Amino acid sequence: MSRMSDQPERWSQATTYPDMWADPDDDPRNSDGVSPDGELATLQDFLTSYRLTLKMKCEGLDAEQLARRSVPPSTMSLLGLVRHLAEVERDWRNWIRNGEPLPKLYGERDADFNGAVGDPALVDAAYADLAREQAALDDELAGHPDLGERLGKEGFAVRELMVHRIEEYARHCGQADLLRECIDGRVGQ
Repeated sequence: MSRMSDQPERWSQATTYPDMWADPDDDPRNSDGVSPDGELATLQDFLTSYRLTLKMKCEGLDAEQLARRSVPPSTMSLLGLVRHLAEVERDWRNWIRNGEPLPKLYGERDADFNGAVGDPALVDAAYADLAREQAALDDELAGHPDLGERLGKEGFAVRELMVHRIEEYARHCGQADLLRECIDGRVGQ
């Protein structure tokens, strides 16, 4: 920490390209070869990359750090983002279903962020919730490979849902960049 302020010094773990989060050989988002062929495979590849980015931005932090709020009056934290994305993945399943909506995971509006406190058990539960909800929606969508197919009561196209998922993760990964930098100064793509 700098003696002049309470803000941590900026740093990167990367040595090859110091503006990156990790060196290319250590980055799980990097893959050898060409990008996938086809629109669905491309969308799934981008979604996977953003999911990994969020996970990477949270790695190496303890429960208190993950629950640390950004700036007042915001309730945003990395743990809140994990919980929020679990809630959103569940809600997206409601978009494509015809039956009764699945209940909220954390309660009413903003409970995903408001309930994000520095408890290791709560952190473990949030990661488990996110993994479960991601897998559940991925499994449901696997039965609908036609991106133009319309699902649910509102008739959302699979393509629209896939693009919205990518947009949601991308936006929150940008927020995670800033949250992480405030916590320990780590920066990178």
